[in-house]
Amino acid sequence: MLPSPDFTIGPMTRIEVDTLGDWAAAEGWNPGISDLQIAWDIDPDAFVAMRYCDTLIGGGSIFSYGGDFGFMGLFIMRPDLRKQGLGTSLWRWRRDQLIARLKPGAGIAMDGVFEMVPFYERGGFQSAYRDVRYQGIAAGTHDPAVQTLDAADAPEVIAYDRPFFPASRDTFLSRWIAAPGTITMGLRQKGTLVGYGVARPCREGYKIGPLFAETPSIAECITDSLMAAIAGQQVQIDMPEANQAAVLLAERFGLNLSFGCMRLYRGAAPALPIERTFALTSLEFG
Repeated sequence: MLPSPDFTIGPMTRIEVDTLGDWAAAEGWNPGISDLQIAWDIDPDAFVAMRYCDTLIGGGSIFSYGGDFGFMGLFIMRPDLRKQGLGTSLWRWRRDQLIARLKPGAGIAMDGVFEMVPFYERGGFQSAYRDVRYQGIAAGTHDPAVQTLDAADAPEVIAYDRPFFPASRDTFLSRWIAAPGTITMGLRQKGTLVGYGVARPCREGYKIGPLFAETPSIAECITDSLMAAIAGQQVQIDMPEANQAAVLLAERFGLNLSFGCMRLYRGAAPALPIERTFALTSLEFG
């Protein structure tokens, strides 16, 4: 319940999306430069605003992948209005609105900070595993077997990516791998793609994600080449902690643990190949 009619919740304007991005940067989340524009272009109804007398005071995203799967992210309240119950109302409104936007029985995922996990679990989500962020300065050597991928390779990348996500995300991925400043690389064996990774520019430095590969050695080759392409820049990689090969890979490149959160699902957790997931796509959109 909202305390008065002066408080409202509804669709976010494009200008407010930029404000939400600024708030995310201030929280240290370091969003990708193109992340919000890609999400807006594909699903503008994904962005939700809480306002007080027409002034934005909180927001979040409820992204729908064709109605087959949903992701909740970017949940932020203005700092001076936290711990007053407003965030609870906003989060529950977003959850219920996303459920209504999805097909019956479709799953929803989110990444939540550890201290908020009990709240999210009371809201119908179940903890699945920890996601961790490793951070440092990029340094690597290009592997000649690793190739730069472009728009012409999108169908091959989309086909390879499909087992790693709970729903089709063709349009999203096509935009993601070809956004301005983004570097996408892959490795083929006998003409078949066996792994690919993306390094995208962020408010500070770069993030690598996704990075999917058949083996740790293939993931290392792709990481080495991506690191070489962004050498000297700050780099962050988010990964499922359950894939210890991914954690060891990050440490071999001199990265250090800087952040952690819990992956939660409403509905059954999808059977995804965690052992071949070396970097998540995004903590905000899946």
